[in-house]
Amino acid sequence: MEQPPFSTFPDALRGKRILLCTESFGPVNGVSRTTMMLVNHLRENGANVVVVAPHTAESTFVPKELVVKPDSAQRPEIIRIHGYPLPYNPELSIVYPARLSALYRRSFGAAPDLIYLASPASLGFQVMLQLRQQPQERQIPIICNFQTDLAGYCAILFPWPLNNLAVLAFAKVQSFLFNHASIKTIFYPSRFVRRYLEEQRVQSDKMEVLQRGVDTELFHPARRNDALRKEIAPAGEIVLICVSRLAGEKGFGFLADAARALDARGLKFKLYIVGGNRNAAVEAGIKDSFGPQLTSRGTVIFAGVRTGEALAAAYASADIFLHCSITETFGLVVLESMASGVPVVARDEGGPSDIVRDGETGYLTPPADLATFVDTVMALANDTALRERLGRNARMQAEQATWERINSKVAWRMAETIDQSRRGRAALLQDRESQAEAEERFGATTMTPLLKRSSPADILQARVADTRLAAGMVAISATWVVVGAYLVFIKTGFWVKAVTASWFASGAQGI
Repeated sequence: MEQPPFSTFPDALRGKRILLCTESFGPVNGVSRTTMMLVNHLRENGANVVVVAPHTAESTFVPKELVVKPDSAQRPEIIRIHGYPLPYNPELSIVYPARLSALYRRSFGAAPDLIYLASPASLGFQVMLQLRQQPQERQIPIICNFQTDLAGYCAILFPWPLNNLAVLAFAKVQSFLFNHASIKTIFYPSRFVRRYLEEQRVQSDKMEVLQRGVDTELFHPARRNDALRKEIAPAGEIVLICVSRLAGEKGFGFLADAARALDARGLKFKLYIVGGNRNAAVEAGIKDSFGPQLTSRGTVIFAGVRTGEALAAAYASADIFLHCSITETFGLVVLESMASGVPVVARDEGGPSDIVRDGETGYLTPPADLATFVDTVMALANDTALRERLGRNARMQAEQATWERINSKVAWRMAETIDQSRRGRAALLQDRESQAEAEERFGATTMTPLLKRSSPADILQARVADTRLAAGMVAISATWVVVGAYLVFIKTGFWVKAVTASWFASGAQGI
C-alpha cells in the first residue's frame, strides 16, 4: 500500500473527536513535551482533541504553549483527574479509579471517534481494561504510544525480590492488554522497545516505529552563550553537560563514578547538570552521590530545571553531552543536544542506540563499561577538531527529524484507524440485521450464526474469555497493591530521614 504524504495533514481527521489520555502533561519530561507537541499539531489542523491527565503540583496547570481552540468554551481542553504522586517522580501519578463513561461525558458528551494513549500506565491500563469489557459495536479504536519502560524502572528502583515481581506483573498486564483487538496500533520509538513488545507476544502487524522530532530552530549551535560558558568554566575548562530529571533510574550513579574517574585522571572539566525533581529528598540523594569533593569546589554544578531558550543555551554552550541512563525508550535530550551541535557520549542501551551514529555524531560505549566511557570522554575532551566534526554531523542528522512530519504520520494513522473502525462497525450491524431478518423469515429453528453462539463450545469459549478478563483485573490490581505498598514504605523512609536530619541539626545547634 502506498504511504500517505506525511508532509501534509489528512483532511479526514479534521473535526474528529480524539480523547488523548496521558500519564503526564506539560514541560516536565520528554514524554509529556512530545505529547504536547502532538496535541498542538492536531488542534492547529482542525482535530477536536481533549486531553485527560492527572493533576500536577500545579493542579490547574495549563501549558502556555498549548493551542486552545476558539470553541474551548463548549468543551474542556484538559481534564485533570486525581492520583497518588510517585515519591521518586511526583510529576507521575498512580491514577485513582476513573470510569471511562465519565470521561466520555466530561469531554465530548458522548464516545469519541478514537482514543490515543500516550505512554500508558495507570490511566492507560484502566482505559484499555474497561474498553475491552464493552460489546464489540461499542469498542472505540485505540492507538498507543509506548514511550516509558515501566518494567525497566521497576528493575532499578525496587529492591529484590520486589523488583522481579513488579517486572513480571507489568509484563503480564501489558501482554494481556496490548493483545486485545481494540488496540489497533502501538507506536514504538526504538528497536529496544520493539524487542520488549515482541517478548510480550504483541502482534507484529500492530507495531509501527515512530521516532521523535526536535525543534531545530530552538535547539541550534547559534544559541552558544559565551557569558554562560564564562560563568560555568571561568578558567576555560571543558564543559560536560547532562540534561535529565534527577532520579535513580537515570544513571546518576554511573555518571558520578565517571566524574570521579575523570577528575582522578587530571581532566580540567566542569560537569553542568540540568534538571531537578519535585521530591527534595530524591534530588538531595542524587546530589550527595557525587560527594563533597566534586561539588564543593564547583567541578559538578547543579543548575536546576531549565526550559525554552535557557535550556537551548545550556546545550549549545557545552562541549560534550553525557547520557548515562539505560532505561530510555528514545532519549529526546540526546537529539536536542545533537541539534545544538554538541557530540554525545552515551551508554549503548535503549533509545540512544538508535539515535547516535557511533563515530559519526558521537560515541556509544558498552553499558556496564565505565573505563571505556571515561576513555571516550577523555579522547573527545582533548581533541577540539574531532568535537567540531562530530558536532557538525550531529546537527545535520538532527535537521532531518522534524516534528511536523512525525506528528502528521500519527495523524494519518488516526484517520485510517477511524475509517477502518467505522467500516467494521457498519459491517457488523449489517450482519446482525441480516441474521434478524433470517430468523424472522424462517423461524427460531434455523441454525443462524446468532444461535450457534449458544452452543456448548461457544459457551465454553465465553467462559474462558471471562476467566482471562478476571485474571487480567486481578493482575492489574495486584500490581497497584504491590507498587502502592512500596510507595508507602518509601514515603515513610523519606519522612524518617527528614525527621532524623532535623533532630541531628537541632542537636548540633544546641551544642
